[in-house]
Amino acid sequence: MSNKEILDDYEKRKKKALQQGGPSRVKRQHDKGRLTARERIDKLLDPDSFMEFGLFCTSNWPGMADKTPADGLILGYGLIDGRRVGIIANDFTVLASTNAEINLKKMLQFKTQISKYKIPLIWLGEAGGGRVPDVQGSDGVFKFGGGGTDTLWPEYTHYREYPYVFAAMGDCHGVADFQACLADFVVQVKGSSIAVSGPRALTRAIGDSHAAEEMGGWELHSKVTGMNDQVVEDEDDCFRIIRKYLDYMPSDNEEFAAVRPVPEGSEERMAKILDKFPDNRRRAYDMHIIIKCIVDGGEIFELKPKFGAMLITCLARINGEVVGFIASNPIVGLGATDSDALEKSTTFMCLCDSFNIPIIFLSDTPGHLTGKEAERRRVGSRVVNNLQALFQVTVPKISIVIQKNYGQAMMNMSLLGSGYDFSVSWPTGILSFLDSDIAADVVNPKLPKEEREKTRKLMDLDTSPYPAARGYWLQDIIHPFDTRKYLINVLKIIRDSAGKGMSKHRLANWPKKL
Repeated sequence: MSNKEILDDYEKRKKKALQQGGPSRVKRQHDKGRLTARERIDKLLDPDSFMEFGLFCTSNWPGMADKTPADGLILGYGLIDGRRVGIIANDFTVLASTNAEINLKKMLQFKTQISKYKIPLIWLGEAGGGRVPDVQGSDGVFKFGGGGTDTLWPEYTHYREYPYVFAAMGDCHGVADFQACLADFVVQVKGSSIAVSGPRALTRAIGDSHAAEEMGGWELHSKVTGMNDQVVEDEDDCFRIIRKYLDYMPSDNEEFAAVRPVPEGSEERMAKILDKFPDNRRRAYDMHIIIKCIVDGGEIFELKPKFGAMLITCLARINGEVVGFIASNPIVGLGATDSDALEKSTTFMCLCDSFNIPIIFLSDTPGHLTGKEAERRRVGSRVVNNLQALFQVTVPKISIVIQKNYGQAMMNMSLLGSGYDFSVSWPTGILSFLDSDIAADVVNPKLPKEEREKTRKLMDLDTSPYPAARGYWLQDIIHPFDTRKYLINVLKIIRDSAGKGMSKHRLANWPKKL
């Protein structure tokens, strides 16, 4: 065979592989309103930057080579805004991107290389589970496991040494679901699902006939499980969100995120910080408004906004530098934290501590939600888990008391002996073990009204921040208008220090889902 014939054969094979599952299956994908895996990669990455590995892989099942280009999994390296990333995309047009020996081998080797090079990884998910009959029988299932004693560690571990993003673009079952459980950030397109198994397998196995979206749709995972971090309307918005998230992240855990120019008008926003802050301390308000006055350009990137919504977890920039906020939100249940909010706080601390992001706590909470349902949802263990994580955080922790802070919840908001680096209060702060009305009832709930009021006044000791400041439990009391200036100065102190705020990464392997 001549060189020309060899090269012609090469081009023919390459062209066939790039056609994915063929025109009819590509059309079926488009008819569902979804892009193919290759189209998704082209839209997300910088133009002409994709370098593919494994294009000529196929299934090793007899007679299936021609039907399985790239064996249903497309992966390689590219650029996003000029920054190197790794990318994996399930090709649903090829046997629903189900898992089999070669498909899995590609993924395991690629994730191992990503871990070695510590490059951000993005997984564009849309896949079925294990491929049948390939994984049937003892031989098939052990080949599916890689054939060794620890060959699956790249699939089921993520040490947060590099940012890992998972995007649910369609039905994500089996391995795709497990990767969503591992990823640092999960964005879910409406109409997609994330579930261990698909409806067809469940119907046969246990008689469960729920639709895929019912079992793992965006509403379930944004409000109930906390699996996803953001929900988007369509794939274009998904790519925009991925780029935006990565802009808040360093490329690996030994770097800081990029410093960006401060938008004009950022300082002027502070003059409005009290506009929606009520004089009546029993009235609720939205802490988002406070945060947006403090940060550059009033822009925040919130994670899990509908899950444990009485607590806000978001990324933002102050003076160009990335920071994380954990903030009470009194407009939801007066800011009393439930089990979901505690879990959300813990996972966010893990993210910030792993990627060298200082954490700012803004507290206004009456405590933790308690009662029968709270106990059923293990509120006690979530409180302690959260504190264990908080004590292991090694990025700077800055605690600002906005208003009420009672009891145990003060500790979980990095106050009261829980290892803060900087702590201040607004003059509006209220600090005590219990609200005075509740304390009066605890002491003697059967007193007549007049006597009860006397007891309440005894309990209504000086709950202002000044006694705490006198004892140096708080480092200072600051005017609300000075909050941004205070934080800028603190961040400069941190960057001028020997370690510059670099984490020791003690939470890098803390589980993503508790």
